[in-house]
Amino acid sequence: MRVFKNLSQMQLNQLIVRNNESNEQIISVVSEIVDEVKAEGDQALNKYSLKYDGFNYNGAFVSEQEFEDAGKCISDSLKEAISMAKNNIFTFHKNQQQVYEIIETQPGVKCWQKAVPIEKVGLYIPGGTAPLISTVLMLGIPAKIAECKEVILCTPPDKSGNINPAILYTANLLGINKVFKAGGAQAIAAMAYGTETIPKVDKIFGPGNQYVTAAKQYVSLNGTAIDMPAGPSELLVIADETANPDFVAADLLSQLEHGIDSQVVLLSSDEKAIEETIACLKQQIKELPRKDIAAKALENSFAILLKDLNECIQWSDRYAPEHLILNCIDAPLLAQEVANAGSVFIGQYAPESAGDYASGTNHTLPTNGYARMYSGLSTESFCKVITYQNITEEGIRNIGPCIEEIAEAEQLQAHKNAVTIRLKSLND
Repeated sequence: MRVFKNLSQMQLNQLIVRNNESNEQIISVVSEIVDEVKAEGDQALNKYSLKYDGFNYNGAFVSEQEFEDAGKCISDSLKEAISMAKNNIFTFHKNQQQVYEIIETQPGVKCWQKAVPIEKVGLYIPGGTAPLISTVLMLGIPAKIAECKEVILCTPPDKSGNINPAILYTANLLGINKVFKAGGAQAIAAMAYGTETIPKVDKIFGPGNQYVTAAKQYVSLNGTAIDMPAGPSELLVIADETANPDFVAADLLSQLEHGIDSQVVLLSSDEKAIEETIACLKQQIKELPRKDIAAKALENSFAILLKDLNECIQWSDRYAPEHLILNCIDAPLLAQEVANAGSVFIGQYAPESAGDYASGTNHTLPTNGYARMYSGLSTESFCKVITYQNITEEGIRNIGPCIEEIAEAEQLQAHKNAVTIRLKSLND
């Protein structure tokens, strides 16, 4: 991990920029896959599933028997953990549903909003070396709370056509029974445009590798909504002399093991805290099964020595991290100053892992600085808000002249006439 000290403002600004340049080769590969699946449906899906996953899709979906068998394959302790996480996530997301009031803007003019579920949503759950059970919960629970009419799930199987049983158990627990054995950019294309077996959805949710991310961005240009722009996982920790260096090192490593393109940043006003954390990190990384991945990601990561905690917060806000841990004195007070972050973890006993799994907040968060203008996933992400207005005779009399005047100024005579004809009928 590189350590920076006594940097100029220009140098600090340069470190804010992520090193994830657009890869033209990835875009080229993804656009070809997506366009072919759009044109040829299951035939193209079969082709690319066999090529990239070693499994011939051929309309494969999870059967009732597979769901039943999955429940027998996982331990009771894991089931209990999934149940606790489910309850916490449900409790938090259920309370995100807003109740909108009817507002009378003028006598006889009433306006209001109503949240309506997106009818058809597609959830993408990565497989591979890290089957993300938690992501099934994070996507499936708010979709169910929002009462989306159709929820489908795509996840890549192994070469024998098997899906991780914990993923199937969790999906079944949530009542998600339309699970398709498809992964990668081809699965994103199938959900975006529909095939003979996979239904077209209105919005796609879920993380994935760089090909999945590129595919989501590509289909979003052609009418399919996606949850948010996404990039490599990232974590920023602000630590001072009171922080336990073992805790800080463990938090940094928890994010580094996601992938070789992950990035972690340590900010501190105490040089000793940085030195001790790096020493602990070097020891802890040796014990990780995914140490090679973490070590590679560490090359993208760095620590910065700054003047004080206020300067740390200011730099963090410019960086706008996906995850922000405040492991320092007066962390709750400091948290009030945060303007840009996907999710904030306050105090020495709040690891980022808590948000990933079981505290209740959602772990699908904006990366690559998008926390400046995007929020993390919520129940509202699975809804759209419709506005309504109810106008009576009294109401149109009150606001009609205002509408006529503005429409006249805009030279939109038909707009004006839609009001004028009504006012005239009331005066006849």
